[in-house]
Amino acid sequence: MLRNRRIAVLVLTAFAPAVWGSTYLVTTELLPPGRPLTAAMLRALPAGLLLVLLTRRLPSGSWWWRSLVLGALNIGVFLALLFVAAYRLPGGLAATVGSVQPLLVLGLSALLLGERLTARAVAAAFGGIAGVTLMVLRAEARPDAVGIAAALGGAAVMATGVVLSKRWAPPAGLLAVTGWQLVAGGLLLLPVSLLVEGPPPADLTARNLTGYAYLGIIGAAVAYALWFRGIRALSPTHVTFLGLLSPLVATALGWLVLGQRLTVLQLLGAALAIGSVVLAQTGRRPASAPAAPAPRGAERPLVRPSVD
Repeated sequence: MLRNRRIAVLVLTAFAPAVWGSTYLVTTELLPPGRPLTAAMLRALPAGLLLVLLTRRLPSGSWWWRSLVLGALNIGVFLALLFVAAYRLPGGLAATVGSVQPLLVLGLSALLLGERLTARAVAAAFGGIAGVTLMVLRAEARPDAVGIAAALGGAAVMATGVVLSKRWAPPAGLLAVTGWQLVAGGLLLLPVSLLVEGPPPADLTARNLTGYAYLGIIGAAVAYALWFRGIRALSPTHVTFLGLLSPLVATALGWLVLGQRLTVLQLLGAALAIGSVVLAQTGRRPASAPAAPAPRGAERPLVRPSVD
């Protein structure tokens, strides 16, 4: 029974990186060109505000600054660095550098959560890096110091966000905490997107609006809620390997929708990436230090119910 429940949680959590793997396709096919930061901001901020309004909860106490930190790590700073890497590097090289994230999560989980570092997990991490490299890296890729630094920084901040999301016991329901982080990340991206790209275009088409709605509702509100739910229920070292599904889905969609050709090396890389995900999930679950109890009175309604 517990095994079946864990498998169900894994499958639902895997939905998040699978959806994120479709971001490139949606961005190139549905969104206005040259507006990556605007897309990131519109993906996070409206979805976060919607969740806050639906749950009618605001942070309290230390969770004001914790929400800002987690929103920056998981969303705001991560997406900004991701787009810098995407602009400075070929997509394959950016994805390859970013695939070191599971390795970083393993180290941070051992340091901050007391999880035991196993040879199986380290082998799975290196297997994932090799698999992503074979799937997406091209021989003509040219390194760029700023781009590589941004890709490594993005992997590092996301890895830190995953581990801290586990370490800090949330004081409210899943949707409320997800909303706080999306709002925080979106507010951090707002001035950056306005400064770099200007205000959102006024002549948005129905196609553009469909793309933004997909990224906001499915790619942010739903996907991040499932991702954070997985972090609550599972070890971060198990959750982070599911992120390898993003380049896998992106490669598959390029073949299915855009007609891109798949090589034998790409298929081998996909097999390695899937094998790494399975290897990471089938090991003995790492023991970790118990989460700190939620502070008393941490939940507070945004709107006080009226009494007639």
